[in-house]
Amino acid sequence: MTDNITKQAELYAGKVKTIFETNDPDRVMVLFRDDTTAFDGEKVEALPRKGLLNNQINGFVMQKLEEAGVPTHFEGFASPNEAVMKRLDMIPVECVIRNVAAGGMSRRLGIEEGKPLPEPIMEFFLKDDPLHDPMINESHIHVFGWASDAEMETMKALTIKTNAILFPLFDAAGITLVDFKLEFGRFHGQVVLGDEFSPDGCRLWDKTTQKKLDKDRFRRDLGQVIEAYDEVAQRLGVELFEA
Repeated sequence: MTDNITKQAELYAGKVKTIFETNDPDRVMVLFRDDTTAFDGEKVEALPRKGLLNNQINGFVMQKLEEAGVPTHFEGFASPNEAVMKRLDMIPVECVIRNVAAGGMSRRLGIEEGKPLPEPIMEFFLKDDPLHDPMINESHIHVFGWASDAEMETMKALTIKTNAILFPLFDAAGITLVDFKLEFGRFHGQVVLGDEFSPDGCRLWDKTTQKKLDKDRFRRDLGQVIEAYDEVAQRLGVELFEA
């Protein structure tokens, strides 16, 4: 499907990805760069092979979700660090699922990091870097029109379904899916999963040792970021291809 797609003008350069127009108005090409950022772009570093790893882990996960009935924007790889995606009208809401207390929730609520939750907790955040992605609720989303009520219900259902699919997938690889964020967009009236699913946007811990295998290694100056991402790919069975 991606063979006839050609990259054209740059549309947008984000913190870690660059989006290009293509010869198909309904498709874009996404370049996963080696840039790594934290704290809303305050900490930045280029880590070789990081773009390749995120692109291919994301493609692997998106295909697993598609097979299980979650509609995504992923269409196929264009190169080791590029993918063809549906062109979405993005909804500015991040849907977060937490299976284990960690990160922002532990800090906000004073809950010990690493405490397993009796059931997943869902949270919502406004995607807005200058405001540091503030936490919001469904009333905010409804009143300010960031998504319709029907879209909100679809996003919630797809986020819960994604967790039900991916938690056992990672568990079988010896990894605890601690938490993750999802973003959604509209494609010809349908709400589909957008952005990416990679160690940049979730927390992944070794089931036995609780070793961090995600971007917290970069945030917390733990080192061996790329080695951790490589380990995630290997454990999941991602067949990496190089340039």
